[in-house]
Amino acid sequence: MELLCCEVDPMRRALPDPNLLYDDRVLHNLLTVEERYLPQCSYFKCVQKDIQPFMRRMVATWMLEVCEEQKCEEEVFPLAMNYLDRFLAVVPTRKCHLQLLGAVCMFLASKLKETIPLTAEKLCIYTDNSIKPQELLEWELVVLGKLKWNIAAVTPHDFIEHILRKLPLPKDKLLLIRKHAQTFIALCATDFNFAMYPPSMIATGSVGAAICGLQLDDGEHSLCGDSLTELLAKITNTDVDCLKACQEQIESVLVSNLRQVRQQQQQSNPSKTVDELDQASTPTDVRDINL
Repeated sequence: MELLCCEVDPMRRALPDPNLLYDDRVLHNLLTVEERYLPQCSYFKCVQKDIQPFMRRMVATWMLEVCEEQKCEEEVFPLAMNYLDRFLAVVPTRKCHLQLLGAVCMFLASKLKETIPLTAEKLCIYTDNSIKPQELLEWELVVLGKLKWNIAAVTPHDFIEHILRKLPLPKDKLLLIRKHAQTFIALCATDFNFAMYPPSMIATGSVGAAICGLQLDDGEHSLCGDSLTELLAKITNTDVDCLKACQEQIESVLVSNLRQVRQQQQQSNPSKTVDELDQASTPTDVRDINL
């Protein structure tokens, strides 16, 4: 007796809801509440004494590698970085706890966005077992408490579909534009310079950078330069000059860093610990955190 095996995508995903996507009230509500989920301050200046910006970039790059290797949803990494920034903005944290914090933030974001979330055991493996599952679970409660259990944060991904539907774009290019914009958003999340930017501005600048980078100018659908920036600014009620500066920063800084990030990912193993954060120690018991 022969067995017929028909392989299908095991992930069941809901289709876009037109009642949400085509209702301008949804976009208006997102714009109204987005600033509630920004870090309270530029924490390297007023909160963190032991952690430096380059350490955040290192742990962010590691988190991105883990999310990519585990094929997480695109929203997971930016959401996890939102948790990390908001936590660091209120809690002085030792550098030896930064990778543990990053793992906890991925754990929470994965629970919120994934059909099958990452497990504590799997995340511990990615730290080369420098942390234990029980330690991660204990820190989960600490992070949730400091975030006041407010984890349904607005991220740049929430704006992408609303922006794309309002632009005169060829339908056969939408998937490519969306992918490029998602890449820019992920790169923005690794750079602390964008941590205080509203998600709508990052989303709008990323879409603009994606369209300009793809040079979508076929006569019938011509979008470029100032006309594109003004249209994008109108969609999200963003100041034109601020949006232009954000898009230029995305294009000049992040595009140039894309190759470096990819090279680092190819050369490194995401299962390694972030030893550079503290060569002498690894994360210890949750009670050691400086609350």
